[in-house]
Amino acid sequence: MRTRFSFLPFLLLTLLFTQVSFANEPGESLARKAVSENKVESAPAIEELRSLGPAGLQTLMRQYDAEISRHVADPKLPASEEWQRITTALDAVSQQKDSYLSGLYWYTDLQQARKAAAETGKPILSLRLLGKLSDELSCANSRFFRTVLYSNQEVSAMLRDHFVLHWQSIRPVPLITIDFGDGRKLERTVTGNSIHYILGSDGQVIEALPGLYGPQAFSRGLTEAESLFRQVRVKSGAERRSTLANYYRASINRISLAWLADTTRIGGKLPEGFTIEKGQNGEAISIMPLAVTKAVTETTILRAMTAGSEALGRITDESAWKKIAEIHNADATLDERSVALIRRQNPDLSDKGLATLLQKFQQTIALDTVRNEYLMHSKLYAWLMRDPSRNDLSKFNDKVYAELFLTPQSDPWLGLLSLDVYNGLENGGVVKIVKN
Repeated sequence: MRTRFSFLPFLLLTLLFTQVSFANEPGESLARKAVSENKVESAPAIEELRSLGPAGLQTLMRQYDAEISRHVADPKLPASEEWQRITTALDAVSQQKDSYLSGLYWYTDLQQARKAAAETGKPILSLRLLGKLSDELSCANSRFFRTVLYSNQEVSAMLRDHFVLHWQSIRPVPLITIDFGDGRKLERTVTGNSIHYILGSDGQVIEALPGLYGPQAFSRGLTEAESLFRQVRVKSGAERRSTLANYYRASINRISLAWLADTTRIGGKLPEGFTIEKGQNGEAISIMPLAVTKAVTETTILRAMTAGSEALGRITDESAWKKIAEIHNADATLDERSVALIRRQNPDLSDKGLATLLQKFQQTIALDTVRNEYLMHSKLYAWLMRDPSRNDLSKFNDKVYAELFLTPQSDPWLGLLSLDVYNGLENGGVVKIVKN
């Protein structure tokens, strides 16, 4: 009688032994194994480094510091097989694409991030995006974040030292492939927006930065958010709510006045139906509607809070936005590390071509910065001050995507399909998915 032998128990014991032995290994050995050509060896090592949190990522970065420095200094350096394994391991441990430049560790579980925040006394910076931050083709804003913000030396240092980082995907990012029929293809993402929330360890939103900001403007936003966090973390109840409300109210006023100053600077005028209240020294201290309705409701209060900026929005056309953006060009200046990443991603561009690309991209960043600050940020402050959903991050984020980004969860097509618009295609071009 022949005895049948199963390899399954043996394989399970082998994997268990490997994981236990890796858990007891020093970081340097784990880092070497994480970049091994043998995936059976590298996968559990990467998983173990990931479980160590930010310390695991720093261990990996220290081990390959020389190679990382070489590629940062020379973005045109060929990507060897070893370098590809290094970046793959770094991105898996950090959960961020191109993390060799940022050195940032991102939690993907909010409860773990809250635990880390409570232990370190730091606020949480929670990114919500379409797609995954670790994927090449996440939504456009999050890709720009990786280049403009996370690769920036000053911004990455501030994020690493002062915040616990977390990201969460809202939904998959829509992809589009254009086939030219001659072997050439273009693959792109379409639509999608992202937002950074600043949370306490209790998971409550205290500040939010919508969309793309230039690195200098983003740094200022982070500094102000951390300062606010320090103020409210020692307060509770009515005192905490009052501190936040005062901050939001003052921020709305500050944004309206900054917008008015920029509008005046480019030759614009004060919107009709509004007046400027001035201080003792003649400086503008608020912009107010001339008449306020007596029917006080949550809706009218919210409308009154943002009335100044909304009125300025109605008189700010595309030409005016571009002029305002020019005033703030300095906020959109990319540092050497960001430029190095762009150069690496576009190896065939000449120096002149790269310079043109950078100039246009920085103009886009400046334009996004002023629009996001003036159009979106002020509205977010009003919601954080008065809207009932502000105490529930999930509900608040749903409101942001539905009413601010205009991509509600209720629309599975993200505004890309209009059933009442004829396009000459069978079923409007929709390809039905047949499930097995």
